[in-house]
Amino acid sequence: MNSVENKKKLADLKSFAESLGFDGFGVARPQLGAAGEKLGEWLDAGYDGEMAYIRRGEEKRKNPDLVLEGVQSILCFRTNYYTMEKDMSYVEHRDIADISIYALNKDYHDTITPRLRKMEEKFQKEFQGCRTRIYVDTGPILEKPLAQQAGLGWIGKHTNLLTQGAGSWYFLSEILTDVAFPHSQPADDHCGTCKSCIDICPTTAIIAPYVLDSKRCISYLTIELKGVIPVEFRKAIGNRIYGCDDCQIVCPWNSYAVKTAEPDFQRKQDAFNLIDLIQISGETFSKMFKGSPIKRIKRRGLLRNVAVALGNSGNRQAIPVLVKALDDEEPLIRAHVVWALGELSGPEMLPTIRQKLRDEKEEIVLNEVEGVTVRLS
Repeated sequence: MNSVENKKKLADLKSFAESLGFDGFGVARPQLGAAGEKLGEWLDAGYDGEMAYIRRGEEKRKNPDLVLEGVQSILCFRTNYYTMEKDMSYVEHRDIADISIYALNKDYHDTITPRLRKMEEKFQKEFQGCRTRIYVDTGPILEKPLAQQAGLGWIGKHTNLLTQGAGSWYFLSEILTDVAFPHSQPADDHCGTCKSCIDICPTTAIIAPYVLDSKRCISYLTIELKGVIPVEFRKAIGNRIYGCDDCQIVCPWNSYAVKTAEPDFQRKQDAFNLIDLIQISGETFSKMFKGSPIKRIKRRGLLRNVAVALGNSGNRQAIPVLVKALDDEEPLIRAHVVWALGELSGPEMLPTIRQKLRDEKEEIVLNEVEGVTVRLS
């Protein structure tokens, strides 16, 4: 196949991608270069926290040929999920749970994966005998550096991908193939001297331009971290119970964001009350978050986060339901409920906590009781 035919087929693929709902398309070369070196430095610094899967896949992330042998091109796609305007005023509504915009409805994997498979099917018909592999934020590849090579945007100082005229409210996905295509023109960096994202970060997780310490990031703390949230970050979490949008909210480039009409990404309901959430059962959790990204942190992860948010709410009406939550079967929830009660009450609460947990054996819970005792005594 000559280059003219190749370009024609590539144009047809782009049109097909747009018909499926992808709003960005480009082709990256399979060599990572400096991005691979930066990944190694980032891992050496320990900024991955407990995300062991990144370290396990380090060599594959640096070299896509280890993911698909003989890979020649990586087709990159962008999917807009921006469905609602959001500003920093949400932090003032301390009784209401804040959830990252992308997680307000259907799990994006369930929406994008079928479309990507259709894309792959068409691709394989056009290029008989080719080999392909698809990923939707699920494989050992460096999505953002590849997307930048594909011209879809540049990696901003907050480490999210940014696009002129579109902002950063979108998902990335890819098809790796052994078919050689002309590569797209890489996107240039347009962050300039702006550091709004760095200044707004509640936990100073963006420790330098383009460098994120995941261990400090609220998205990591509320989603990726499976255990106890470090005390030093709990107050900064505020009312955020799943992810954090702050660095995107304040980014000037997101003033150009256009809302998507995609039904799968529309918000299900107006708000989640923290006091209501801390009382949900396992059955209610399963029903409420069926098909949602939130299901991945399970009930214990969600209610851990909700307990912290209630501790930050200043709402003493939450005290009775938190006392009741000390009976929860999950030690992770009990531990953070102890902290929340310490934040909302005074020394008078210590006898109640000790009585409710008189038979407690779990170390993480006992540690929280000790910490609250020291603070309130």
